[in-house]
Amino acid sequence: MAEKDVAEKTLEAYNDVFADIVNVLLFQGNPLIKETELEEERTYSSYKADGKLHAQERDVAKYWHSGLIRIALFGLENQTAVDRDMPLRIIGYDGAAYRSQLLSDTQTMRYPIITLVLYFGYKKNWKAPTSLYECLSIPEELKPFVNDYKMNLFQIAYLSEEQVQMFQSDFRIVADYFVQMRKNNDYIAPDTTIKHVHELLQLMSVMTKDNRYNDVYSPDMEGRNVNMCEVLDRVEHRGELRGERRGETRGLDTAFSLVQFLMENNRLNDLKKASEDEAFRNKLLTEFFPNKEK
Repeated sequence: MAEKDVAEKTLEAYNDVFADIVNVLLFQGNPLIKETELEEERTYSSYKADGKLHAQERDVAKYWHSGLIRIALFGLENQTAVDRDMPLRIIGYDGAAYRSQLLSDTQTMRYPIITLVLYFGYKKNWKAPTSLYECLSIPEELKPFVNDYKMNLFQIAYLSEEQVQMFQSDFRIVADYFVQMRKNNDYIAPDTTIKHVHELLQLMSVMTKDNRYNDVYSPDMEGRNVNMCEVLDRVEHRGELRGERRGETRGLDTAFSLVQFLMENNRLNDLKKASEDEAFRNKLLTEFFPNKEK
C-alpha cells in the first residue's frame, strides 16, 4: 500500500464496522456475520527470501467463529492508490495464514482465508490486475500448469446507492463520502450520528489529506449525537481561522519587507511617514510590492 493507514485500521478494527463491511460486500447486506462472532487475529506474518526473514503486515484480520470452531479468517486491505502487484501481495498474506494452520497443533479442521481489498480512489477506477494471471507473462504452453488466484476487489467510490444504504455502521458515512466525491466532486453531509467519532475523523483526515478533520476532534464529541454536519461546521470554521492567520502573517511579512527596503535605501523620512500614514504606507506597498498582499 502506498500509504499505510493506521486510522483506517483503527476504524475497521471495531467488530461492528468489520462485520458490516463483510456482510454488505460479500453477502449483499445479509447480517450473516455477527460482531460477537469475530475474534482478533495478529496482522504480522513472515516469509523467507534471499536467505533472510522478512515481515509482512495485513491491515486488519479477524477470525469468524462459532463457539470454539473457526469458520473462516477474513482480512481487509485498504488501498488509496492502484497497485499492480496487489494480487501477489494477497497471495503472500493468504499463504502465510494457510501455513499457520498447517503448523498449528491445536487446529485440526482447516478453514478458508478470504481477503477483501477496499480501494478508496474516486478520481479513477482500478485498472490494474485483479488476478495472478494478469500479473504474469505466461507462455501458452505453461498456462495449463499455472494456477490462477483472483483478488476480491471492492471499489468503494463505485458502490451503488443501494449498497451504501446497506451499511449499518460508521462505514456508511465513509462509503457515502467517496461515492459523492466521485459523482459530484463535492460532499453534502448526512445527519447520520457517528458512533466512533475519533476514529472516523482520523480516517477522514488521512483520506482527504486535510488535517482539520483530526484537529477538530475533542473529547466532548463522545457520548452524544455528533454527525458530519457538525464536523464540517467545525472544519470550515477552523479553515477560516487558519486563513485569517495566514493573511495576518503575509501582511506582517510584507510590512517588514517595506521597512527593510526603506532603511536599506536610506529613506528614513518615508519610513517615519509610512508608520503614521496608512494611505501613504499602502501607496508604497503597491509601488514596491505589487504582487504581495497588504
